[in-house]
Amino acid sequence: MRLDKYLKVSRLIKRRTVANAACDAGRVSINGKPAKASAEVKVGDVLEIGFGTKAVKVEVLDIQETTRKDDAKELFRYL
Repeated sequence: MRLDKYLKVSRLIKRRTVANAACDAGRVSINGKPAKASAEVKVGDVLEIGFGTKAVKVEVLDIQETTRKDDAKELFRYL
């Protein structure tokens, strides 16, 4: 699945356009390497997202095309 779509589906970032902009600005990395919005996300990848002065680090546990808001928390685990 594309990185920008995963960020939206998992509710880590609210909108796909915002996720796309964050990737273009270099604030998102997969396994320690800066990633473009079109990068493929796989189960087991570690994502790091920079929000202003703080960074969020998560591990991808599952990938789904769509999910309910309550189930979105099960797609990743905070590190």
